Amino acid sequence: MSALQGVKVLDLSRVLAGPWATQMLGDLGADVVKVERPGTGDDTRAWGPPWVEDAEKERLDVSAYFTCANRNKRSVAIDLANGDGQELVRQLAAQADVLVENFKVGGLKQYGLDHETLRKSNRGLIYCSITGFGQTGPYAQRPGYDFLIQGMGGLMSVTGRPDTEPGGGPMKVGVALVDLLTGLYASNAILAALQHRNRTGEGQYIDVALLDVQVAALANQAANYLVGERVPSRMGNAHPNIVPYQDFPTADGYMILTVGNDGQFARFCEAAGHPEWSVDPRFLTNAARVVHRDALLALLRSVTMTRPTREWVRLLEEAGVPCGPINDIAQVFSDPHVIARGLQVQVPHGEGADIHVVANPLRLSATPVAYRLGPPVLGAHTQEVLDEWLQAGGSR
Repeated sequence: MSALQGVKVLDLSRVLAGPWATQMLGDLGADVVKVERPGTGDDTRAWGPPWVEDAEKERLDVSAYFTCANRNKRSVAIDLANGDGQELVRQLAAQADVLVENFKVGGLKQYGLDHETLRKSNRGLIYCSITGFGQTGPYAQRPGYDFLIQGMGGLMSVTGRPDTEPGGGPMKVGVALVDLLTGLYASNAILAALQHRNRTGEGQYIDVALLDVQVAALANQAANYLVGERVPSRMGNAHPNIVPYQDFPTADGYMILTVGNDGQFARFCEAAGHPEWSVDPRFLTNAARVVHRDALLALLRSVTMTRPTREWVRLLEEAGVPCGPINDIAQVFSDPHVIARGLQVQVPHGEGADIHVVANPLRLSATPVAYRLGPPVLGAHTQEVLDEWLQAGGSR
């Protein structure tokens, strides 16, 4: 039995943050019904190329982007701008345990699909709203996008090379990290609300904002400012609190060196042929190494450039010093450890294609993740879901 077997999730969200949250719930066994606009569906269905292809290499009308966040869901095509469609969604919401939406603040009230309206017929409904800036505050009515929030929320101020270096300036993260983190925070909140409802029978309203999540995810950088009262800056691949903890040039490319304590630093120095560095007062402790960062980095780079990356990885792995290469995505999925962990799985698509997707990283011993459904064809389950969810009629 799956952990969330029997939990019904009505997904009115689109693009990434909301679908990421509901995919997590679906992976854990919930019955996720994705409500989409007839004809076009979720915006990301059109965000290609690349596109999914069938066995004959014919393009199917779904982008690779859509497949990353929409497995283990059933698609229902309903027009929310239509009175009959609104009534259908109200009926589905009356049978749901969870509803997830990412419309603008107040956007669903005009359809009678807001929390206050729906809870009248379903007191146990857990209603999760995901927006850019939350339901309150001076920015509440603004639309929010991941890139925008990475800038406003401080992430880009600490990502990228310093302004004084070539290529310096603010840089966004290479994936929509704020959307993904927001989806994870939302799914955590939903699980907590389900536990609360199990005890009390009452649902609740969940307000999740991209900006809130981004600020929370500043983690140690925010703590450095709040405690030290110094504004963190961009440091490229360096770490503000740990040295050495960054990329280093090798004879044939680069490697990542992540020395987390003084013992690891001593072992690195021994392996590199310079044990004297580990007893140098400037480098004896991490705090000292942070102060004398520039001097140490110059010494390390002069040595790391003498061997190729693979040789450094082998040597330092034997010495118990964390290090590794900088892989591209193809190298990631050909890595023997990634293969052994099963991080690529194949799921069926309703138009006859098998799709490769990234596996859910959760490993649960008693209720493992199951890949029951591939990303759905638009509206493929409309009648099936209406028959199943509404056959009893009335409220939960």
